[in-house]
Amino acid sequence: MTQFDHSRLSDFIDRKWDESVLPSLSEFIEIPALSPSFDPEWEENGYLDAAIETFISWIKSLSLERVSISVHRLKKRSPLLLVTINGDSEGEVLFYSHLDKQPEATGWSDGKGPWKAVVEDDWLFGRGSVDDGYGGYAGILSILGLQEQGISHPTCRFLIETGEESGSPDLELYLDELKSHLGTPDLVIVLDTGGMDYDRLWITQSLRGIVAGTLSVKVSSVGVHSGHGSGVMPSSFRLARQLLSRLEDENTGEILPEWLHSEISDDMKETSSKIIELKDGKIKDFPLLDGVKKQVENPLDIFLTMNLKPSLSVIGADGIPSIESAGNVLRTNTDLKISIRTPPGVDATKVARKVEALLEENPPNGAHVSAKMTEVANGFLAPDLPEKVASDLDAACVEFYGKPSMDLFIGGTIPVMAMLQSRYSNSKFIITGAGGPGGNAHGPDEKLHIPTAKKVTKCVSLAVKSFADYRRQNPI
Repeated sequence: MTQFDHSRLSDFIDRKWDESVLPSLSEFIEIPALSPSFDPEWEENGYLDAAIETFISWIKSLSLERVSISVHRLKKRSPLLLVTINGDSEGEVLFYSHLDKQPEATGWSDGKGPWKAVVEDDWLFGRGSVDDGYGGYAGILSILGLQEQGISHPTCRFLIETGEESGSPDLELYLDELKSHLGTPDLVIVLDTGGMDYDRLWITQSLRGIVAGTLSVKVSSVGVHSGHGSGVMPSSFRLARQLLSRLEDENTGEILPEWLHSEISDDMKETSSKIIELKDGKIKDFPLLDGVKKQVENPLDIFLTMNLKPSLSVIGADGIPSIESAGNVLRTNTDLKISIRTPPGVDATKVARKVEALLEENPPNGAHVSAKMTEVANGFLAPDLPEKVASDLDAACVEFYGKPSMDLFIGGTIPVMAMLQSRYSNSKFIITGAGGPGGNAHGPDEKLHIPTAKKVTKCVSLAVKSFADYRRQNPI
């Protein structure tokens, strides 16, 4: 068996990033490959295709062995790229990333812009640099690093879509279309997250889900002068507020239904405590006005509430005129857009049905109430990696970062994670990436921390090697 050389891998990855990845990734940045939600004429504009072609050209410039490339196009669906590197050992690994981008945003620093690649110090600026253009490059390069030393690896497939920033509306269709080509991965690797610093590899263990939709409360067919009807006709706003109290304690913000909660394990609490210690007890500054207090004050409670507990937000309203145009009229209706973050492991579809029933049943004052949850996505809860793979990954982190990895719980939602986990329920997952403080994905001055991207590539390479070793020693 070929002896693996960590230093050789490190030098190779560093050199390839500098000489090969950065020039191609810079070319990618300059393409305004907006996700279809932000570019209705994406087909005519051809920018998504240009992004794919740029990535394919880079792959073809490499000395990869046993590689095949195919672009798939379902009618009226954004294209998807599938790259397969056939392995010479047991197992299958699926990498996921995306090439579509968020809109430009305003407020970029002087000399920088969304479609202008700028390398400054350790950073690569430009839209799509950290979200998620680098992901495919890092994944492919992690396998090339193994091949360069003659190290056996599993078959690795790279599923690279162009609709993630639009909510991945086409991915499920492509997963069905390509089912026979994708096989059944033992391991899924996603390079689209990051961590709380750049000092270690952060591995995402959970994401919250989301249940969002519209609560509509109607009380009359026309508006009525408040001098005539107030105190007699029920206020649709008061009734809407009353209905929300079925979900949330209006005094504390605590979510009331037990079915919206899940148990937070002792391991989760211990990991969260370690994260708090790393941050010296300080968890993210919130832009509260002077004198405004948080709903929870203890740093551990803040972290658990942000990432592992349910929450309710009212994010929009209809039926309420602006202050400038408001008359002394009892309004006919109040419509509220509500967004509920669900804990990892909770079935969001079941929650959506229960929320609708809870809000619609026994309407106060006989009001006409409808609750339609239209955005529903499960969270994500990572299964444990095989002990040897987890140990080898930690050793790689010590080798390349100088510190072991750290688990992370994230309060946001990435629908594609739940989609992949539902599809590949027996697979293991490694969700990580080069994102971190100051990366500013989606905003002005988006930027990739180049040294971290290199380290992530090296750690992923070692993880794939370890999984190959594990499968060889533990055949199915």
